[in-house]
Amino acid sequence: MSPILGARGGLSASAYGFTSVVAAAVGDYQSIATLSGTGSSGTIAFTSIPNTYKHLQIRASYQCSTTDNPYIRVGGSSIDSGSNYSWHHLYGDGSSALSNGNGSQSFTYFGYSQNTTNPNASVIDILDYASVNKNKTLRTLTGQDNNGGGELAIWSGSWQNSSTAIGSISLITGGNFSTASRFALYGIKG
Repeated sequence: MSPILGARGGLSASAYGFTSVVAAAVGDYQSIATLSGTGSSGTIAFTSIPNTYKHLQIRASYQCSTTDNPYIRVGGSSIDSGSNYSWHHLYGDGSSALSNGNGSQSFTYFGYSQNTTNPNASVIDILDYASVNKNKTLRTLTGQDNNGGGELAIWSGSWQNSSTAIGSISLITGGNFSTASRFALYGIKG
């Protein structure tokens, strides 16, 4: 047992608010679906997502035909495009950093598209997606190389719907996702 998780003063580590963190095993991630960009559509849609997992993760490598930041919408059997989302953002490019956020939005962001030449990478976690008792949290680690420049960002967002499990996800850009774009949806056991 590590010293910080050991007993102190006769109390267990959990009495001090510490819990052990167990790394996910390889088998804990199960592939649900993999989709590719068509070059002529700006939407990637995952539908009929089973509610048998604890969390979802999307791993994406993509190129957009515009410099609009791509965003995500979710829903039950249909996508919610109402003002039921919020997002926060922390960004850095090696020489500057910024943060901002907004509520009552019709989406939450998941990536960057600062140029149309270089690919982007994003890992999107959707926590407790099957819950019908709380709002859903989304978080993304994303980045893009701009030939030695580039950006790295963390997006966090929420879908303000506590009574509907997520069964559909749409990833959207203002232009099109290239044919080299790949999006893989995984279920994470809980």
